[in-house]
Amino acid sequence: MKGSTIALDTYKGRMAAAQIVDGKLTDLLIEPPEGVVLPGAIFRAICDRPLKGQGGMMLRLPEGQSGFLRLGKGLKPGERILVQVTGFGEDGKAVPVTQKVLFKSRYAIVTPGAPGINVSRAIRDDEVRVRLLEIAHEVMGDAEEGLIIRSVAENGSDDDIAADIAAMLDLSRAVLADQDGDAELLVDGPDPHELAWREWSEPDLLDDREDAFERHNVHEMIDAARGAFERLSGGASMFIEPTRALIAVDVNTGGDTSPAAGLKANIAVARALPAALRCRGLGGQIVIDFAPCPKKDRRQLEQVLRAALKAEGIETAMVGWTQLGLFELQRKRERLPLSRCLEDR
Repeated sequence: MKGSTIALDTYKGRMAAAQIVDGKLTDLLIEPPEGVVLPGAIFRAICDRPLKGQGGMMLRLPEGQSGFLRLGKGLKPGERILVQVTGFGEDGKAVPVTQKVLFKSRYAIVTPGAPGINVSRAIRDDEVRVRLLEIAHEVMGDAEEGLIIRSVAENGSDDDIAADIAAMLDLSRAVLADQDGDAELLVDGPDPHELAWREWSEPDLLDDREDAFERHNVHEMIDAARGAFERLSGGASMFIEPTRALIAVDVNTGGDTSPAAGLKANIAVARALPAALRCRGLGGQIVIDFAPCPKKDRRQLEQVLRAALKAEGIETAMVGWTQLGLFELQRKRERLPLSRCLEDR
């Protein structure tokens, strides 16, 4: 099935969003278990104790939760600060936070403490940039807050963009004015449907009607993503298996016995791996056992992998080849593992 679709529905009782391109699952968001703090949430936090060795500060959050601020210089225990969650906390560890609070919508990002109005560099049409700057200046006026116009605004209507900017500006001012009191959640992080609408969808791609997942076979796609095996083009396949220390990826050529089979299978994996990791919510150290192929083909393989990772947007470092011929990646843990999302279901 050709084309792209954004399906909003539920999976095993949890709110979920699926991005499907040409009949394949390319991204997946599932509501985490109760009590898991969502990235993007904004808290009024209380400084608890400094971590001298790490140079950070432990924070007290509501409901007995704790946060970790990596750069806590100048802060004192008992001090109230506003922080924003930057990622999911690992089991038994504090939630990572930052003092650089951003108010992000579909078209714009309001940046308190960082003045200036900027337009995404991805928008290259000068006339469009001028139009967006005019809208921004009209709404922002002489505001002290900064603003970033996101790339998707290029195709947005003037009224929608202006409304988005105004809403985020009002929200930012309301939150920054609410700094007194005990630890409290001030703004929750976006749920899967909100995040999909904000980051993925175009109006003509969105399917939020009843039974959207059944209509697009999303249940079967998610069930497949919960397993290790992934079939690729040309008969190749890979197994993606998380361990306590790392993510192991094993590549198989299938029935192809031609001299170029290894390179073809490896290129198929390089193109498919980012989406496979994204849908499974996997990050950290990743070790790939590529299919055997001549060393002279490694540069081509690296170029394909680098392009696929760059297009995805999740921070991933290509560490390189080991002496045993394995390839290492270091990937930011930006998602909650799919297995953990569904652990109590």
